[in-house]
Amino acid sequence: MTLVKFNNRPARSYDSLLDEFFKFPATFGNAFETNLHVPPTNIHETKDAYHLELNVPGRNKEDFKIQIEEGLLTISFEVKEEKEKEDYKTLRREFAFKSFKRSFRLDENIDATNIQAKYENGLLKLFVPKKEVVKEQPKQIAVQ
Repeated sequence: MTLVKFNNRPARSYDSLLDEFFKFPATFGNAFETNLHVPPTNIHETKDAYHLELNVPGRNKEDFKIQIEEGLLTISFEVKEEKEKEDYKTLRREFAFKSFKRSFRLDENIDATNIQAKYENGLLKLFVPKKEVVKEQPKQIAVQ
């Protein structure tokens, strides 16, 4: 399995980085958070499968989109806009959910039809089974 990371952010200039850094109270947190948009992932391998664990706490399982297209397993999460209520004013917001998209290239030995996903305790767990290797039996050829 091959890890493919897509960063579609445009390059920022040195001046814009300095501007963000020196506006410490208002935007320092936001500048820092932009580097954390890809969830950390553990990948384990057994003889039968790969096991992926993405650390994505505080989300709902219905909000994840997992698809396979042209040999690429893509896991994504899209942030839904929340409307603030008139009588409910947020004074400080220190955490927020960011959209992400993470892709993994699937080898030919992956059984893509039997991939399973489960979300529990803040971890999105994927079971990616390997195809059974069919060993050819020795064959006797009779001489005539």
